[in-house]
Amino acid sequence: MDEERDMIDDLAVGLEEALEITLERVAPLASETVNLIESVDRVVSEDLAALVDSPSVDASLKDGYAVLSEEVAAASAEHPVRLLLAGVMAAGEKQDIRVVAGTAVRVLTGAKIPNGADAVVSEEFVKIEGREVLVETFAEFGRNILAQGSDVSRGKIVVRKGSRLTPGMVGMLAAAGHSSVSVIRNPVVGILATGDEVVAPGQPLPEGKLYASNITTLGAWCRRYRMKTRLALVRDDPEEIYQVLKDLSNHVDAVVTSGGAWTGDRDMVVQILERLGWQRAFHRIRIGPGKAVGFGFLEKKPVFILPGGPPSNLMGFLQITLPGLLKLAGHGRPGLPVLRVRTASDLLGRHPRWTQLIFGMIEKRPDLPVFYPLKGTSRLKSMAEAEAVAAIPEGETVIPAGTVIPVQLLE
Repeated sequence: MDEERDMIDDLAVGLEEALEITLERVAPLASETVNLIESVDRVVSEDLAALVDSPSVDASLKDGYAVLSEEVAAASAEHPVRLLLAGVMAAGEKQDIRVVAGTAVRVLTGAKIPNGADAVVSEEFVKIEGREVLVETFAEFGRNILAQGSDVSRGKIVVRKGSRLTPGMVGMLAAAGHSSVSVIRNPVVGILATGDEVVAPGQPLPEGKLYASNITTLGAWCRRYRMKTRLALVRDDPEEIYQVLKDLSNHVDAVVTSGGAWTGDRDMVVQILERLGWQRAFHRIRIGPGKAVGFGFLEKKPVFILPGGPPSNLMGFLQITLPGLLKLAGHGRPGLPVLRVRTASDLLGRHPRWTQLIFGMIEKRPDLPVFYPLKGTSRLKSMAEAEAVAAIPEGETVIPAGTVIPVQLLE
């Protein structure tokens, strides 16, 4: 068994090399224009500049009174400065009121600063006596005034090409005058599961069969990143696999196969891909679980091969397929977010010649979060409960308890 494993290791590439090959060879898809509200989590395909100033005028940050700052320099509760109320301005109004010596204008939040005024006194520091305003505090030049263009300035870049749009960025683009943006198209992903034992969820489950949880999980991950999916279940029939693969590749931007990735009697995916003329980049990675992962191209479209065992299937997807799909969608730093944690116990690897990957949970602490490896008897339950993935790199077989390491976040 060890000799067989060593032979497999000799044919495989390391995790870092496999990821590097994948990201180097996958190119982002073409761009498309979408409504601004639909652009969240999408990657912009060009620099976006502000089309307008926001705010478009000097505006009040608070409900209060617009004044000349030099007139209220000595104001206090004991010695208030008396000013004549010259009018009221609300947000969006186009009145032409001017503040001159001895006067003040009532302004509501967002209102244009009246001509002549250079400060706003918050209303809590003002008393009203008839038509007079009693100012009880000093408001220096510019106090409570949001200057024109201070949020976004016409012509200035507000979002750089390659940025993933957050809700905050979308709001800023709206303020900058945009109603639609050009983004990298999200891929349509074809996911093919092979196996006579696999049954689609919702169908009757004959004895000895199992439901297709793998492609359901993979499809859910794709949907998390707003990728559309086309799912297919195929029996262990080479001609049927050949035809479905050929048809699927014509209607999607990337293909992911689940199962049939190894060298058994019914593991036919690689041989069928070779019949179809795919260009293999690698097949087999020195990771556990998930060593049967493969990657290549069919008709210039990326193809990702995943093993059928649930832990191997998901781990291969997270480490290679997901980063590749995110690169296809234009993400500049494709892959899972990373967090530094402290290990709660020793993390043990199985073999120094591969990277051991471990599902675990995160416990928040005042200093550093703590990573707890999952050791449940149920593979699916452990995968469902997992919040992070830790790695024991090649050349090591143990990471001692208390070590600070990076982990990939799943939640």
